[in-house]
Amino acid sequence: MAEKEKTLITRLFLENWQRKLISLIIDILNWFMIEHSMTITKQIDSIPVRVTHLAQEKTIEGMQCNGILNKRISLTITGNKTAVEELTGKDLEVVIDATDKPDQWIAAIEKKNLISLKPEFDISTMISKVHPFEMIIKQSKLVTEKIPITITHPIGKAPKGYQFLDIWPYQLSVTVNGPEEAIKRLKNRGPILTFNLSDISSTELDTLTSKKNSNAGDAISFFVPNSWKKINLPFLSDTPLEIDDPQAKNLRIDFSRQEFLPIEMPLPVTVFFPPKYSQAINPETCMLAPNDFIAKRNGIEMITLPLYAQGVSRLFLETVKDMIQIVIVAAPKQEREKLLWNVQFMYPNELEDRYVAKVLSESTEEISDVHPHLREDYLRNRFRSYMTRFRLYTTKQSKLLLNIELQDNSISVIPE
Repeated sequence: MAEKEKTLITRLFLENWQRKLISLIIDILNWFMIEHSMTITKQIDSIPVRVTHLAQEKTIEGMQCNGILNKRISLTITGNKTAVEELTGKDLEVVIDATDKPDQWIAAIEKKNLISLKPEFDISTMISKVHPFEMIIKQSKLVTEKIPITITHPIGKAPKGYQFLDIWPYQLSVTVNGPEEAIKRLKNRGPILTFNLSDISSTELDTLTSKKNSNAGDAISFFVPNSWKKINLPFLSDTPLEIDDPQAKNLRIDFSRQEFLPIEMPLPVTVFFPPKYSQAINPETCMLAPNDFIAKRNGIEMITLPLYAQGVSRLFLETVKDMIQIVIVAAPKQEREKLLWNVQFMYPNELEDRYVAKVLSESTEEISDVHPHLREDYLRNRFRSYMTRFRLYTTKQSKLLLNIELQDNSISVIPE
């Protein structure tokens, strides 16, 4: 039995082996030739387009610095089945020569415009035909301009223990190169830059606070790192542009500590009587009702309860504390059940001048790098931010809330 099997194998593989080997080689060659002679037609999408030999003073809207347009195209290609089947838009590039071309022309894309980005793919042998495709190329004047950038209110939350105060400067500029039409649109609209407060840690601000000396209770300035001072303009550049404005070095985000500062003096309370209600409600017919919360001292109604301020610095509070009052707006009961009130700063312009002068005289370290004519603007903006954020508290946890009502010929004021 073993001998018969041996004889069968010998006959299959060894008898006439030369002829069998030649037949096998011929079959392989035939398959190879047939396979590689077959062609297919396929649409290749997202092919990049590069324009070369543009005049120095010309550009194309949406063209990157490497000459690639931001618009990609699709081409229908006929060629070798095996090679074309695996082809994608990443393997090809269309190159258009702009030599001696007018400002606007129609470019006919042909096989000669294609180059391969795939070393093993030979366009001359692998592609037999590129189906006709045309695209409009419009050249524009290349211009260089300074574009204003608006620095917006940051997003996110301030680090724990701190409160966002302000950002300064509010506007910077960046120098850009690009098509005249695109630059004009950009100047009219203006890009914006927005930072995220969540990207700043409490540790960073704690370190800055510990470094402050005489004005340790005033604003803490976080200088924006250079890596943040970039603007995305994808239609002009494929990478973010660095802001080259000299004032960018002063870009900072100001914080105040979330401290509850004792005011340490009673606050006067006054009533504003709108003229339109004056026939019924006026100082002669209506007055503040005395109680344990409001006491009259030297003829002035004052809140005697200890109060705290939050959202401001010690320096600010020291500057304004003797020029603060609470103002109640009188109104008929049928107009408003609960009367409105707010905190008012007396002679705010003078207080602002005092604050600015005090900071400039006592500590210029934090603003020494700011151009002299901008220093006052920076400090005045800070002072106004403090006024906006000023809040009164009865304890370190409770905001001052007042229940104010018109009762017969008196105005009752009690804390909620």
